[in-house]
Amino acid sequence: MSGQIDSRLAELGIDVPQAAAPVANYVGWVRTGNLVVISGQLPLKDGKVTTTGLLGRDVSVEDAAVAARQSGINIIAQLRAACGGDLDKVVRIVRLGGFVACTPDFTDHPKVINGASDLMVDVFGDAGRHARAAVGCPSLPLNAAVEVDALVEIRD
Repeated sequence: MSGQIDSRLAELGIDVPQAAAPVANYVGWVRTGNLVVISGQLPLKDGKVTTTGLLGRDVSVEDAAVAARQSGINIIAQLRAACGGDLDKVVRIVRLGGFVACTPDFTDHPKVINGASDLMVDVFGDAGRHARAAVGCPSLPLNAAVEVDALVEIRD
């Protein structure tokens, strides 16, 4: 299915993969009413984590922002599945939750998660503007540097 959002993705040169299957006892997304909750997405590309380690020690802010963008692309993959393939059903990206694996003294979490936030605005325009949290944590699954989850409003 090709609509406005798919055209925008092509214009931006973004290839959205198939939604990744969960690796534990959860699902990639849940719809309740017109809201879709998308499970945390790692910066996976071709089945591998693109960026590992801790910010403030192993990973630069710039590299982590690219990883957050990849997590955002994976959010869009889950969202496409939740919308039956039609991303034009997206009304609003309501909220992103960003997790940054980092040292205790690291404080640039917002700059990292901007990689995902900027992607949502680039793809969905004003509907991509969202509320957000950007927090630090001591570790993430598979030693990923970032993880991002989402809450999205869609239409039938």
